[in-house]
Amino acid sequence: MLSYTLLVNGPVYGSQSARSAYQFAVALLIQGHKLKSVFFYQDGVSNGSALTVPANDEFDLASAWQALAIEHGISLETCVAAALRRGVISSEEAEQHQLSGSNLAPSFTQAGLGSLSEALLTQDRVVQF
Repeated sequence: MLSYTLLVNGPVYGSQSARSAYQFAVALLIQGHKLKSVFFYQDGVSNGSALTVPANDEFDLASAWQALAIEHGISLETCVAAALRRGVISSEEAEQHQLSGSNLAPSFTQAGLGSLSEALLTQDRVVQF
């Protein structure tokens, strides 16, 4: 069995990228592979927002990522620089930048590109969506 990290560049809604990454993650786990982390970069950081509210008849992708992470011990990381530019803010970043609030969803953390670099060096496979 292989260990994987996924790199998600697509937004939570508006393209198929993030949903395809989620479906790929589920398939990996069913096959017995290890998914160590999912790194959300560029517009993909929107997957980590606690303020997305899909319509009742739509799949709640942000919540699905969180549930998958909790169930399987997967690290969900948003690129801190990309997230700050797009308004996805952790409580630590909100305090540091003297902002009035934060909106990073539970189960998500903010990390630098060093975390992605480490995954590139240590995981068997890194798959980009």
